[in-house]
Amino acid sequence: MPEIHPNELYSSKEAKEFLKVSTSTIKRYLKKGIIKANKIGGRYKILGKELLRLISPKVENKATKVYYKLKEKTQKVIEKW
Repeated sequence: MPEIHPNELYSSKEAKEFLKVSTSTIKRYLKKGIIKANKIGGRYKILGKELLRLISPKVENKATKVYYKLKEKTQKVIEKW
């Protein structure tokens, strides 16, 4: 697999291959702003820094912390029922 260069532009198809996700997942990431991209000529172009940010361990750790906080909040609300 080729290396991701921080200052290079990638298409959504290339991003899909790097992240090993489906086309619908890439579209969802773009729509929700999880991946920031620019539309050039009607197609999304994603900066390599965005892909690297998304696959970094820091992001994964942050997502895990958010998940556990949300889980804890949900459990407290359910207990009140």
